[in-house]
Amino acid sequence: MTARSLTVSPARALRPVVDGFAGLGTHATFYGRVVRHLPTAVVRYWRHVLRHVGDISFGSASLLAGGGTIGVVFAMSAVASTQIGLEGHRGLELIGLSPMTGLLSALVNTREIAPVVASIALAAKVGTGFTAQLGAMRISDEIDALETMAVPSLPFLVSTRMAAAFLSVIPLYLVGLVASYAATSLAVVHLKGLSAGTYDYWFHLLLTPSDVLFSLLKAIVFALVITLVHCAYGYYATGGPEGVGKAAGRALRTSIVAVTVLDVLLTIAFWGLRPTLPGLGA
Repeated sequence: MTARSLTVSPARALRPVVDGFAGLGTHATFYGRVVRHLPTAVVRYWRHVLRHVGDISFGSASLLAGGGTIGVVFAMSAVASTQIGLEGHRGLELIGLSPMTGLLSALVNTREIAPVVASIALAAKVGTGFTAQLGAMRISDEIDALETMAVPSLPFLVSTRMAAAFLSVIPLYLVGLVASYAATSLAVVHLKGLSAGTYDYWFHLLLTPSDVLFSLLKAIVFALVITLVHCAYGYYATGGPEGVGKAAGRALRTSIVAVTVLDVLLTIAFWGLRPTLPGLGA
């Protein structure tokens, strides 16, 4: 093997970096165009927006047949919050503060668990579906066919889905939030035997309307970011069915990482680096 074959040209070495920045620019431009076309999509294609709302919330089949996101959000929120109740009670019991377990439900479920769990369910159930749908349309030239028929593909296919995600995430998130509260209460009061009155006292003392509002805002931001990321990967999918599958995997990884980063940033923005405990003066 000669020394010439071992050398790599600077252009070839920098190609992945350049391609990465080009991809970021393509996605950023795509996001801006989608947001810009939102009013047009809501006014002109409102029937499609309502159809997407139904598909996101209830699916095209029955809930037991795998359709809909309500059941997924409810189940995931309930399971995660049950663990919060069980492990939180056990940890506080070690230091003699088990009656304060209601505090965990009011703070942890509201500020972190409920919005993150709902967003992960939305990414896995709805986001990958968006990527697959748009990717299949791209590789079968259906998107190009829409353009030749003077139908703008971006507002018709993407902006309508983004509007539907915005309308759907609010009731979906509230379902998950109620499920998280109920699951934690069930685990602590009925399984661990904590007094219901004591649990409710700490729960209502720490739960504030501002926390619920900020938590809802987090869920809305997560839903919009997930929709943009998954639709972008599907819209620009290449390489046939295999390429659509790879695009769905990349979109899911990207959206989950984006949600975790945004969760940290929004938590700091809403509650600060040193969060206070409402009702306790701390």
